[in-house]
Amino acid sequence: MIEKDILDLRHLLHANPDISNQEYGTAGLIKNFLAPYHPTEIIEGIGGAGLAAVYRFSKKGPTVAIRCELDALPIQETNSFNHKSTKKGISHKCGHDGHMAIIASLAPWLERKPLACGTVVLLFQPAEETGEGAKRVMEDEKFKKIRPDYVFALHNIPKEPMHSIILMDNGFSAEVQSVIIKVRGKESHASEPENGINPALGLSEIIQKISELNVPEPSDSSFALLTPIHINMGQKSYGVSPANGELHYTLRTWSTAKMDGVKSKLIKLVEKISHEHKLRYELEWLEHFPASSVDSESNAFVRQAAEANNFSIIQRKTPFKFGEDFGWFSNSYKTVMFGIGSGVSTPALHNADYDFPDELLSTGVSMFKSIILDILIER
Repeated sequence: MIEKDILDLRHLLHANPDISNQEYGTAGLIKNFLAPYHPTEIIEGIGGAGLAAVYRFSKKGPTVAIRCELDALPIQETNSFNHKSTKKGISHKCGHDGHMAIIASLAPWLERKPLACGTVVLLFQPAEETGEGAKRVMEDEKFKKIRPDYVFALHNIPKEPMHSIILMDNGFSAEVQSVIIKVRGKESHASEPENGINPALGLSEIIQKISELNVPEPSDSSFALLTPIHINMGQKSYGVSPANGELHYTLRTWSTAKMDGVKSKLIKLVEKISHEHKLRYELEWLEHFPASSVDSESNAFVRQAAEANNFSIIQRKTPFKFGEDFGWFSNSYKTVMFGIGSGVSTPALHNADYDFPDELLSTGVSMFKSIILDILIER
């Protein structure tokens, strides 16, 4: 049974969303909620709008960080309930409002139940949706001083049974990298294309060759998914044969090593085809989400917590194909992200009618309480 103030917080956060890199209002709401529960320290401005509530206990012990995300998405909400978004074109369609409410609700518990040793850090991270927030947090001296031994996180997963705990041994989410391929030829009159260099044929050949790099089967260790996102060429001026063209792609693999190989192949084919069609080219890489790996010791704590709370465990064979910038933490700390099933009939993540199920709040809280106790009480 979740307390009313936690439900109210979740609904307040949902109604007042902020997009990536603008989450200062959201961070303020979180700080106001946390302050009455007397953290040892509240650290603000971590990696932008990020903040951390730190609870230090009397004896030395491990530092356990529990991380969630502050940002919403640039999506117009179609729901009509009382806590619907009050901001046009912005809404919580990934469940970060629920994740924040779960983490924040650990504060009153930590105040009432002082532990014998160690430190617990409630970390509210900005800019997850753009893949840059976790990296900035890790580079921030304020976070470096925390020195966590473990970093845990969860993500709600629609289309899976409510309250189920989703585990995997070989990574939680894919390595994701987006790229813009820009080519330039030469303008000419549309009646005399031979006097210019139109990029259309070159672009079409690049699209065809990139499609050959796909290995779409998730169970294949060479899994690679290269998705065309946006195409642009010329303008609506029918007397002009254009010079400029752009292709936007998002690349997904299971590992950094595989991603490096796919990127190398893409660069070579763009270079070759551009040369053959007498096009100049430029590649712009953006929105990098490292693969989110799983530390076996941390994963064992999650499994133990699920079993202690009698939650059904779903063991996935492959990571999720979406990106999660939690992977930046995986590069430096013992980490694990686990999934919580949010219902087989719940709309998918990033759908305009999605809303985080309130029933999951107690599930997430129970999991994190057990994880913290297993690490800090058993010492």
